[in-house]
Amino acid sequence: MAETKIEWAHFTHNPWIGCTKLSPACDFCYAETQNNHRKWSVGWGPHAPRKRTKTRSLLRVWDNVAADQGIRKRVFVASLADVGDNHRSIDPEWRRQLVDDIRQCRNLDFLLLTKRPQNMPKLYPDMMEEWPSNAWMGTTVENQVEANRRIPDLIKIPAPVRFLSCEPLLEELDLGYPDELFPDGPARCCSGFECGCMGQPIDYPLIYGIDWIIAGGESGRNARPTHPGWFRSLRDQCSSANVPFFFKQWGEWAPWHHSSLSQGMELSAESTNRRVNISLSGSVGGNPHIPGDYTMYRVGKARSGRTLDGVVHDGYPVPKLDRSKWVAT
Repeated sequence: MAETKIEWAHFTHNPWIGCTKLSPACDFCYAETQNNHRKWSVGWGPHAPRKRTKTRSLLRVWDNVAADQGIRKRVFVASLADVGDNHRSIDPEWRRQLVDDIRQCRNLDFLLLTKRPQNMPKLYPDMMEEWPSNAWMGTTVENQVEANRRIPDLIKIPAPVRFLSCEPLLEELDLGYPDELFPDGPARCCSGFECGCMGQPIDYPLIYGIDWIIAGGESGRNARPTHPGWFRSLRDQCSSANVPFFFKQWGEWAPWHHSSLSQGMELSAESTNRRVNISLSGSVGGNPHIPGDYTMYRVGKARSGRTLDGVVHDGYPVPKLDRSKWVAT
């Protein structure tokens, strides 16, 4: 647990360490790679016990600093684990202490991120009864399958901020209305939401109920490239839905037209051996964007930067303090 270089947080807090791979985003898990090197816990995966950490006291230090500065600080919870992990080695007391820490550190906003949002009501029943106003809840969405699966579970949680971490973004996402989730036709507001529509049929897009979207490419030795159009589509969907958009990074790969690469950098024999073509066609959610092929170059996270079409997107949400009537059923 320490100060972090993660662009959208000030600190990271791991109440325990360890996890099990679940979906394509986990294929080249940075936490597992770091654990293999640093030996924080014995092994990784379903047969490895999670390891309890002993650094809770730093939370009080950060809370006091935030109070003295008059600036709320964001704490990313479980960068080396998953708060929705239901592994048998996780003592329920660890979760109770996490909830107590969140409730006591009133000057910190705790950003809980999980790939298992369906587990949260069972694992944290006291939070579901009275959700802390300083606990944000997010889920990882790397492809359309996981968007369709995880977002409906996320919006059942009455957090003041519900967010998506689309990193690594592995394909285009359509956060509009998914027909396959409602085979009997559109839901009605009176059966799922209270929004003053008088019970008229409503097609709910997946982005409904989402307060913030973070997007980023993959970093690390085995990083996969992300097509620029996939980022642009998310940016445009956020703009249309008035959802803050945070572009975290390109990651290891970036397009050649990217200004920080094309200016003052010549293509050498080495760089041409570190490129890949990636294709995109059509549009997503009715938002047209540039189709066709892009040549992506592996230049490293530091050089690729975090500007999208020359713009740094640093959108942040405004917490909704009372969501008691805005929870999907």
